[in-house]
Amino acid sequence: MRGDSVVDRVTAGAYRIPTDAPEGDGTAAWSATTLVLVQVSAGGEVGTGWTYAAAAAGELVTELLAGVVTGRDALDVPGSYQAMQAAVRNVGRPGVAAYAISAVDVALWDLKARLLGIRLARLLGLARKTVPIYGSGGFTTYDEAQLRAQFTHWVHELGIPRVKMKIGESWGTRVERDLARVGTARQIIGPDAELYVDANGGYQRKQAIRVGQALADQDVRWYEEPVSSDDLAGLRQVRDAVLPDVAAGEYGYHLPYFAAMVRAGAVDCLQADVSRCGGITEWQRVAAVTAADNLQLSGHCGPHLHLDVAAATPNLRHLEWFHDHVRIESMLFQGTVTPEPGGLLRPDLSVPGHGLRFDESAAAPYRIG
Repeated sequence: MRGDSVVDRVTAGAYRIPTDAPEGDGTAAWSATTLVLVQVSAGGEVGTGWTYAAAAAGELVTELLAGVVTGRDALDVPGSYQAMQAAVRNVGRPGVAAYAISAVDVALWDLKARLLGIRLARLLGLARKTVPIYGSGGFTTYDEAQLRAQFTHWVHELGIPRVKMKIGESWGTRVERDLARVGTARQIIGPDAELYVDANGGYQRKQAIRVGQALADQDVRWYEEPVSSDDLAGLRQVRDAVLPDVAAGEYGYHLPYFAAMVRAGAVDCLQADVSRCGGITEWQRVAAVTAADNLQLSGHCGPHLHLDVAAATPNLRHLEWFHDHVRIESMLFQGTVTPEPGGLLRPDLSVPGHGLRFDESAAAPYRIG
């Protein structure tokens, strides 16, 4: 281990990166994505974490979190995590504070692994050498040519055998177009690849059941947020009535949220997002809660953010190879990975930490805070 392990500096910055084309789902549309970067230093090493959130998350890091982490031992990540949770008590743990905590937590785990000179996946303990992914995009804003190009690239060029698209367009008012696009996607990827859909909570309960029954005709295997993720009874109702697996959980900001979803029997596969749930520390707790009910866990977005902890999660199903975040991470970080045939990511065990270095020169044009 190199030098002193006491945290001596915590910094945060925000970067807004325009999309390469208009993007939208069933309930929202966007033209840019904001990345909030956190760096934590100790012993001559720097750990890096990030989240996809409003720039206010970076301000919260500076105002409330940096002071409680600075001076603590970088090797004792759970202690820093507990201190951060206490620091945000009066501003609320869910929401912006959860994003901020998540970014700092990831940076601390990266720093610890670098201080010890080992890969983060090794520090956490490998459960697998490769991590399965699914290509995710197929935005409602895409025309057929864009959908065809994206899915052809993932399935027929990169060999990713699972892809996901957005449905539930305009809060579920364009079901005919939803189903037509699903049929087109099946034609593009062929009969062997798995097809997933994400309604982003755009449907009502009975409507979601009718759509889910129609989706079975195209062998859709994954039905994400058919109704609002806050409607646990509705998710359970849909789950009991349709053939595709029902999934939700990406908006979980703390452990009680995930526990409630599991207790309600709301999903066939739980989702969690390291950039929202509380970082790697909380992800591991979520994985345990999920495993206790014999369920699998799937990583939401930010594939490089999740790679190492996913490799250390025995009950992992897969990670989301989300178009927008894959593009941003390859633009702003050095050391990103490329999928292997079969849709697999492999962490490079010869490099320390999570293997990524932030490219400040590449990011500078996008800095907003």
